Amino acid sequence: MSFSMYDASIPPMIRTLQNLSKILDKAVAQAEAEKIDLATLLDARLAPDMLPFPRQIQIATDGAKGRAARLAGLEPPTFPDTETTFPELQQHIAKTIAYMQSVKPEQIGGSETRQITLKFPNRTLEFNGCEYLTGFVLPNFYFHVTTAYGLLRNKGIAIGKMDFLGGA
Repeated sequence: MSFSMYDASIPPMIRTLQNLSKILDKAVAQAEAEKIDLATLLDARLAPDMLPFPRQIQIATDGAKGRAARLAGLEPPTFPDTETTFPELQQHIAKTIAYMQSVKPEQIGGSETRQITLKFPNRTLEFNGCEYLTGFVLPNFYFHVTTAYGLLRNKGIAIGKMDFLGGA
């Protein structure tokens, strides 16, 4: 059996989102136990010009579902990014995981050479499927998940590398 575009994209992103959900649970549990205002976690940024914690989750989840759709040749679903609480962020993660689980390996099969065009206000990026996955999708996804993890860790939440990786 060969390693496919599906294997390289959907399962690892689902697993990482599941781990992220568990990290959010740990953050809320610790905040409640230590009487930490959840707003301090939700407002967390690494630098004044960086997006706050909820946006990191929203970008990671939106990117995951959009990238799964594009690799499958589907129109990406849209979920409004209005979450302002941990339960709402958890629902957003769960909806994203459910969507990604609906994408089947055969839909992604052959996407290595699929042409993918992303239009932004200031530029357009064009990729083949392989370049899109390895040079854009995965780095961008892990950047935002890692930033969310780092924000919580910086605020004193007792999480570690194995929480991120899913072995704890």
